[in-house]
Amino acid sequence: MQIPLQITYRGMSSSPSVDALISERTNKLERFSDRIVRCHVIVDVPHRHHRQGRHFSVHVDVTTPLGSIVVTRDPSSDAEPRELAVVVREAFDAAARQLEQETRRQRAS
Repeated sequence: MQIPLQITYRGMSSSPSVDALISERTNKLERFSDRIVRCHVIVDVPHRHHRQGRHFSVHVDVTTPLGSIVVTRDPSSDAEPRELAVVVREAFDAAARQLEQETRRQRAS
């Protein structure tokens, strides 16, 4: 099943490689739950004034019939800039853990 996916970019233009990475990571979420209704991902460059590299923020909102799982990975002000792919991977890993916990809780009830 293909999960309905919406990707929003703020402060930057869209990228086919980032779209492909997000799509791949979204499809992997199906391993944890086959009841995903939709996934909305926001990729943001919140602090455009940094001179030492771009800081990215990734917000993942996964909706299931039981509710939403929301994960945000924001840059800390003292952290080194990280590649967007790393931030996307961290956000989706956290969403997968939460989705897996929710599925286990539901099966236990």
